[in-house]
Amino acid sequence: MNVALSEGFFGNIAWGIGAIALYAIVGLLLMFIGFYAIDFTTPGKLSELVRRGLPNAVIVTSSGLLSMAFIVVVAIWASTGDLAEGLIMSLVFGFVGIVVQVAAVRVLEFATRIDVRSTIESDRFAPASLVVAAAHLALGLVVAVAIS
Repeated sequence: MNVALSEGFFGNIAWGIGAIALYAIVGLLLMFIGFYAIDFTTPGKLSELVRRGLPNAVIVTSSGLLSMAFIVVVAIWASTGDLAEGLIMSLVFGFVGIVVQVAAVRVLEFATRIDVRSTIESDRFAPASLVVAAAHLALGLVVAVAIS
């Protein structure tokens, strides 16, 4: 039995590895933007509150990052065209999704009348943090599906 690789096989592999790396960079950039958007728009400094080990800040930040990941993953998955077009679409749809996500979470938090600052700054578990976390996750899914 003779097995031969098609012409250009290794070139295709190298191109694929490069595309993976570029999409990973776009995804990482969007995740950074998403984290800082959550941190900037949430009362208090989330990164400091998480480092202090405040349980509600950890819950809210974790759910916010997961919601951003939903959006970024779907933005990359939904991108079409050649590599350059796909990367641009991922960046644009991911960024718009992040903006919409942050705005929607803030509106939902306002509607529920949760005092997010006192919730995330508390050193004791507050059940309201689960409502904020659920809002992040639910709206992240909604925005992600809207992108698709």
